[in-house]
Parts: sequence; structure tokens; C-alpha cells
Amino acid sequence: MYERISHPISIKHYNFLAIVITLCLLAGCSKKVESHNADSNLSSTLISDNLSRAESLFAARSDLSKLREAVNTLALARNPDQRNFEVEWKFAKYSYFLGKVEPLEKEAIVVFEKGRDAARIASRVDPSKPDGHFWYGANLGELSRISPVTVGIKSVDDIREAINASIAIDPAYQRGSGFDALGQLEMATRTLKGGTIAKAIEYYEKGLKVSPDNANIRLHLAEAYLAAQKDADAKKQLNALFALTPDPAYEPEHKAAVEKGKALLSKNF
Repeated sequence: MYERISHPISIKHYNFLAIVITLCLLAGCSKKVESHNADSNLSSTLISDNLSRAESLFAARSDLSKLREAVNTLALARNPDQRNFEVEWKFAKYSYFLGKVEPLEKEAIVVFEKGRDAARIASRVDPSKPDGHFWYGANLGELSRISPVTVGIKSVDDIREAINASIAIDPAYQRGSGFDALGQLEMATRTLKGGTIAKAIEYYEKGLKVSPDNANIRLHLAEAYLAAQKDADAKKQLNALFALTPDPAYEPEHKAAVEKGKALLSKNF
């Protein structure tokens, strides 16, 4: 299963939940489209076709236009009168990825808000599955990072509750990214809501036990080790990160993690 306001407390401590799983959306869907869906009975064939097309577009998300199209395609399959679990949680997931790369902050906020709301719907349609819970926490985490004072302070507990719910259902969901999210939340709230480096390290290490090939967990664990002045352990994690074979399904995110890891290595060693 989080990648902007001045405040007396340093902004870096509000850097909420950039989950990676670290792991695509909706800038272009208008209210007109949504209102059209509300008046339409969407066929199962249309929904299935849009899900398949959106998945193919998401796989090509290195192209921002394809990522936007994936979100827009799923938007056309959403029906307020008959919610579809898979449509809602995938819309939330793709929205998260799109919001992370939206060049304009105000557009990213809109995307994350729609992703958050879709994930909340999915978690209510089927609370026994991890998808809705996880992507609700992920999108809310990004909104908290962008607006730490107006959103972040009051959302910490909601984010933690949502991610813990996903972990309770499936600890390995999104290659253990729930633990990555909780670790980042601990690091972000050290001076605000009682987060600790030690607890963050604990979460990251649990995540690696579930998914040792998760590049983002290794990157964030290295950052936590550096914060704890455990330089040798940090370097070990970075070297392990560089040695990983990329997961074809998450190659863009793997590449980004490796680039950040190299910058961390150059800066600290």
C-alpha cells in the first residue's frame, strides 16, 4: 500500500504516507460525465470492457496521458446507483498513482479526493477485502502530505485504522505495502502525533519478511536506519535494493526507488 504550506513546525515532519508500494487517475473527468453515469444503467459488458481497457492503460502508466486515460475509462464505468467493487477500488488505485505524478498540486488534490471517496465506497461494498481499506488510507495519506495542517493532523488515526484493516485481512497485499505505509506514517509524525523511528523500523522489517523484494520498503528502511544513526545497516539495505530484480508489474516504481536510493547513497556515504 502517501509521493507543498508554511507552519511553525518543520514541513518535513508532516510528510505523510507516500506509500509504496510507493505503487493513476482522474484529472479529466467532468461533473457532466458523472451525472451522465447516474442516469445510465451500465451493462456488465461495458463494465468488463472498461476494466480490461483501463488495466492495459495502467500498465503503460509511464506515459502520463495513458494513466489519465485509465482513470477516465474507469470513471465511465462508475454508477452511483449500482456500485461495482472492482471498479471502485481500481479507480481509487489508479487515482493514487495519477495524483502522485500530477504536475499541478490543485489537480492532484482533486484526483486524490476522488480516489479517497471511491476507496471508501469499495470498503463499504465489501469490507472483507483489503483493497478499499488500503487505497482509502493511501489517498488520504497523500492529501495529508499536501495539506498537513488542514487535513493531516486530523487524519492520522483514520489513515492508520484503514491500513491496519487491510493488513489484518491480507498482510501481503500490494507486496507488503501496508507495513511500508505505517512505517512512513511513524516517520512523518515523530514531532506531532508520537511517531518514533524505532516503530517505523519495526514496521519496515515486518514488511520485508512479507515481501523481501519490495524496493520501496528497502529504500524507506535505509532512510530510517540513517535517522537512527545506523549507517552500516542503511548501506546494507541500499545495496540490497540495487540488487533486486524489478517486478515487471511495478517497474516504473522500482526504477524511481533505485534512483532515490542512489541519491541517498551519494549523499551519506
